[in-house]
Amino acid sequence: MKVLAFAASSSRQSINKQLVTHAVTVLEKEIKENIESELLDLNDFEMPIYSIDRENEGGIPELAKQFFNKIGEADALVISFAEHNGTYTAAYKNIFDWVSRIDSKVFQGKPMIIMSASPGPGGAASVLKTAKESAPFFGADIKASFSVASYYDVFDSETGQLADAELSNTLRESLAKL
Repeated sequence: MKVLAFAASSSRQSINKQLVTHAVTVLEKEIKENIESELLDLNDFEMPIYSIDRENEGGIPELAKQFFNKIGEADALVISFAEHNGTYTAAYKNIFDWVSRIDSKVFQGKPMIIMSASPGPGGAASVLKTAKESAPFFGADIKASFSVASYYDVFDSETGQLADAELSNTLRESLAKL
């Protein structure tokens, strides 16, 4: 099984990137055998801000096509959404907007686990709710969702693992649904 994973954030210190990296490690070592994973960095897909004018003038950027193809080549997706002002980050939304111009079914029917993390008590619940409600319209087959609140209290950045046993179990249960 080929799993494509990424944090929907462009921050180099993203807690969502730490979380999705940990999730992929757990998936590979504890949940499923024969996992081939690829962890994308949204910074590798930076494009001009989407507009119909830009699309009409220059077409769809090659990076959008590459991102769409990465999804198509995968058997499953694991995405951890960062929350900016209650919604998606601008970096993720821009990539999504460009890719949706290739095919509105951006996620191509792939099974996926969606997650979010925040340093505060909300666990980025607003963006996770938005993703849960909208992603199926864009071809997502959401198998589970998982949120981590008060991230710095429950994640050990030195070991790169969740330090909270209950959250670790919930993560494993979620990943097992792929």
